Amino acid sequence: MTPINLANLHTFLAVVRTGGVRRAATSLNLTQPAITARIRNLEDSLGGALFDRAAGGMTLTRQGERLLVYAEKFERLQEMIEKDVINPEGLERHLRIGVSETIAQCWLPEFIARLHRRFPRLEIEFNVDISLDLRERLMGREIDLAILLGPISEYTVDNIELPGFDLAWYVAASAPVGGDATACQTRPVLTYARNTRPYRELRELLYEHVGPDVSIFPSSSLSACFRLVEADLGIAALPRALGADYVAAGRIREFDPGWVPPPLRFTASWVAEPRSHLIEFAARTARDVARDYQAALQGPE
Repeated sequence: MTPINLANLHTFLAVVRTGGVRRAATSLNLTQPAITARIRNLEDSLGGALFDRAAGGMTLTRQGERLLVYAEKFERLQEMIEKDVINPEGLERHLRIGVSETIAQCWLPEFIARLHRRFPRLEIEFNVDISLDLRERLMGREIDLAILLGPISEYTVDNIELPGFDLAWYVAASAPVGGDATACQTRPVLTYARNTRPYRELRELLYEHVGPDVSIFPSSSLSACFRLVEADLGIAALPRALGADYVAAGRIREFDPGWVPPPLRFTASWVAEPRSHLIEFAARTARDVARDYQAALQGPE
């Protein structure tokens, strides 16, 4: 029997967990032929088929089920070695992070900086997207950590709650103050993208407080919303943390129509299996950075 390649074992686990070659290829950032070749090499090493390949998908053979037990033990042992033996400064890994735009515009740079200080050789890939898509990418194992409007209510997912973001109503600084009370009735309302929780919650509150004829303009760009408010093309309920600089510069101002949408609640979420001390550390770091950011906004007491 030829020696078993640990990379092939890792690929075997990815196929089992994702349910197929295509998803495993996405998860591991490899081509489908590369995944297939690794599985074939592993089967050649063990002298038997690990999967029954049928039109309905790939299912484990009895030999594959026996291998799964040992492959998971190898994986846990590798994780323990990385955690307890390898110097963090020498750890070479690839970490894929997905974040909501609110996070990207607030404390993402400090978050990345802290991770690099702990793991200087860590390769970090991040993308900004709406929470719905981040959730799907996390469940498909296309990303390792999602910082999104959560939590994700799946038994396979762990969540760490992060400090929330209060929302405030904004209007152009040049808009007359006397119209604040009826602004939601007479002006277009700019808000988050359509397939997001903030959009849905704001729409329901607007229907309740204003009526079904209110004009709602969703946008995938929060910075664009602020610019449109500044140009007096509408009003918006957006995170106060992001609006503070615009207000300080005299470009927009807050107003109070008598109600405000609930704060935005974010979580750092990740798939719990296989366990990864690196991903867990990143999630805890996100919590610490978010707390420090909120404390800085509040200023000294």
